[in-house]
Amino acid sequence: MNALIVSPLLIPLATLVATLLARRAPRAVTALSLAGALALTAAGLVLVGLAAQGQILASQAGGWAAPYGITLVVDRLSAAMVAITGVVGTATIVFAMARDEDPARCRDFHPLVHGLLVGVCGAFITGDVFNLYVWFEVLLVGSFALLVLGGGRRRLSGTVVYVVLNLVATMMFLLAAGMLYGASGSLNMALLAQAFAAGEVPATAHAAVVLMLTAFSIKAALFPVFGWLPASYHVAWTPVSALFAGLLTKVGVYALIRLVTLFWPDAGVAHEVLLWVACATMLIGVLGAAAQVEVRRILSFHIVSQVGYMILGLAIATPLALAGAVFYLLHHIVVKANLFFIGGIAARLTGSERLAAMGGLYARAPWLALLFAIPALSLAGIPPLSGFWAKFVLVKASLDASAWIAAGVALLTGIFTLLSMSKIWNEAFLKPHPGGAGGGSGGGGSLRSADGLQPALWAVGTLAAMTVAIGLAAGPVMDYAVAAAAQLAAPAAYIDAVIRAGGN
Repeated sequence: MNALIVSPLLIPLATLVATLLARRAPRAVTALSLAGALALTAAGLVLVGLAAQGQILASQAGGWAAPYGITLVVDRLSAAMVAITGVVGTATIVFAMARDEDPARCRDFHPLVHGLLVGVCGAFITGDVFNLYVWFEVLLVGSFALLVLGGGRRRLSGTVVYVVLNLVATMMFLLAAGMLYGASGSLNMALLAQAFAAGEVPATAHAAVVLMLTAFSIKAALFPVFGWLPASYHVAWTPVSALFAGLLTKVGVYALIRLVTLFWPDAGVAHEVLLWVACATMLIGVLGAAAQVEVRRILSFHIVSQVGYMILGLAIATPLALAGAVFYLLHHIVVKANLFFIGGIAARLTGSERLAAMGGLYARAPWLALLFAIPALSLAGIPPLSGFWAKFVLVKASLDASAWIAAGVALLTGIFTLLSMSKIWNEAFLKPHPGGAGGGSGGGGSLRSADGLQPALWAVGTLAAMTVAIGLAAGPVMDYAVAAAAQLAAPAAYIDAVIRAGGN
């Protein structure tokens, strides 16, 4: 059982080493990378199966008892996050198998992706605040290298913004961890949750948690510190930007959900602040998207607005609201990664990411139009796709809690999201291409060939099918989300599992 708990770390780590050793054989690197991503997905699905039975798996690395050992915990939420990480990682690697003009970039890409996945999965299964910091550092190192992959002044400029803001958040997190340890004598999440519930921590510990949550808010791209995301994600290579869009801000959201439900489960001032932050994040993000003229910049601002929905569920903190946050988290990872993939394909075919220089895609590639419509409509919350159910649950939870303004903001944001998706549809798909279909001049040039894009289409088609499947099978998915929310709302089982594993 211990091997299964640690598998989300060992699999991508082993894959990273294997791809480094095989660097001189590009086909072997790709095959090893894909095998590692599939193995991570399989391990995640096994963990989901165990978690669905109500099991909470916990282990102390090396047999060291808490609070000194490294604690690993897998419950319903963390198991689902590991599984969806494997799915998006696999799709990213398959997408990168499309013909690329720079073999060296592909060679470096695979080990860096698996290094990033180690950090992401570590953050999802750790039960210790300091090790959460460590895994954040691991994923940040991988993300820095991936963001600048391929070089160029534009990418370097975006990387600088990304690095500076994330390093500020990291330093805040480290300072908060030090303060929390000094105030409580432990950084084990379960032991800290016990101490907070019993009122056995001083005010310094609460101040440390506030600072820590501020750091996570930066990493999740919440209002008002979200500008680093739309300034950086759109400059990366398409597989990289899609991987980032799907996973990175969700690690910050996950950390917020985990710590708030453990340390401050009851509604209070923190939840009230989070409620207004969520509303501001939804509105500012979607209005920012409306002002953009490049596809991936529009999609980047939508990441910001959609994160607001997840935090809305955390802020309201009822079982239904938490279930909505979990459902939204899982749905959005798939949808947002897919939209970035499709945006990259559209830019390659039209020769530009600027909407004014795009066009003609519906006539030239109707299959791409369908693949875009599925995640775009899901993002906007159109039934029966996954986004509709996620938004429906969160709006209902808001109304049940008499959070009328929040419910109104959520609905208004959905309308503006649909308008943004319609703008991309009209400009990139419906209008004629400025250069003509076969090679005219002006605008962004002629439409390009789709040769070599088959792997990318497999990745996009699979994620689109998942979006439809989640929407049509919303009942079982929602049942899982409700059970995950129940564990979050009443963390006694989580705490007991960790304490038993730690020998306390």
